[in-house]
Amino acid sequence: MTTPWDDWNHILKLDPDKELPEGVTYGDLCATGTDAIEVGGTMGITEENMSAVIEACAEHDVALYQEPSNPEVVLEDDALDGYLIPTVFNAGSPFWITEAHKEWVRLEGDLDWERTTTEAYIVMNPEADVAELTEANCDLGADDVAAYATVAEHMFGQEIVYVEYSGILGDESVVEAAAHATDESTLFYGGGIHDYDSAYSMAQHADVIVVGDLAHDEGIEAVRQTVEAANDA
Repeated sequence: MTTPWDDWNHILKLDPDKELPEGVTYGDLCATGTDAIEVGGTMGITEENMSAVIEACAEHDVALYQEPSNPEVVLEDDALDGYLIPTVFNAGSPFWITEAHKEWVRLEGDLDWERTTTEAYIVMNPEADVAELTEANCDLGADDVAAYATVAEHMFGQEIVYVEYSGILGDESVVEAAAHATDESTLFYGGGIHDYDSAYSMAQHADVIVVGDLAHDEGIEAVRQTVEAANDA
């Protein structure tokens, strides 16, 4: 079975709780050449700010996905191509493995399953908001990450394995180990990508790189450089 992300190299992740640089619009960012826009964040996310970003990006011809941090901010919007739902495999709290997902199903009933895909997150930066929120065990070596990736693909049938360093550039050997451990799953990498070189180095191993803070901190040209690197790798 083919998936949209089979053909992706680059995702731009936009956080509704963060501002854009002066003079930069969501339209500008959608036109950087990224393969997809993912709207999501860990802290300060509401239906209102999530909806505003989705509405602004929906006007442009780029794949658009929501990555909700909790069931309360999931939006039913025809402008979305789908939902990418994190399940944190190394979470210390089971809420972020299956409980949040169970509550979403319990509260909403019949979900739009054809547009819903889970991402097997492996969170690696202990100082990141996502690590603190999920009580993730980030004290993992390359072999641990490879094992999680193998479990995600072969035991749980996850289409996406996501190595997430969130805020810092990760250990390239860890990403490489995850790449070797996955055969059918698409490997996402996110964290600390800030220029062409860092994007290129991670794109050597990951199928798709995810760039987030750069859009909010630096703007259009910096994001374009990472798109170029992802396509060059």
